Amino acid sequence: MDLKEIQNLIKFVSNSGVAEVKLETGDIKITIRTTLEGNTPDITYVQQAPMQQTMQAPVAAAPVAPVAADDNSKYITIKSPMIGTFYRKPSPDKPVFVEVGGTIQKGDVLCVVEAMKLFNEIEAEISGKIVKILVDDMSPVEFDQPLFLVDPS
Repeated sequence: MDLKEIQNLIKFVSNSGVAEVKLETGDIKITIRTTLEGNTPDITYVQQAPMQQTMQAPVAAAPVAPVAADDNSKYITIKSPMIGTFYRKPSPDKPVFVEVGGTIQKGDVLCVVEAMKLFNEIEAEISGKIVKILVDDMSPVEFDQPLFLVDPS
């Protein structure tokens, strides 16, 4: 499935009035969700699974899990919901979304993960303070890779 086919699928879904479409073809999984007001695409996740790996269900949001390390046990880890390239800024001439020490609220955009020329905003599912950014800007990230440590207190 190429980029043009994915873009056409997004347009078709946004005009169809359905709330969500999931598509799996070969090693590509796509989930497209639309909002009810205006039926515009809300979030589009594209995940390419390695051939030897078993198929997993598409991820609806960035996973949040406690960190196992003892000194970091009080922090929450925000992980990448997909494979792609991690960007700290919306564009090269704009400021970063978040800084270490910055306070975030649930729903704030933390970063962008680009996959197959689709730029997906990763939003916070919790409120708190950014303790550590675990990935360098413009670095490739894997599905479920830790991106941020957040102090929820």
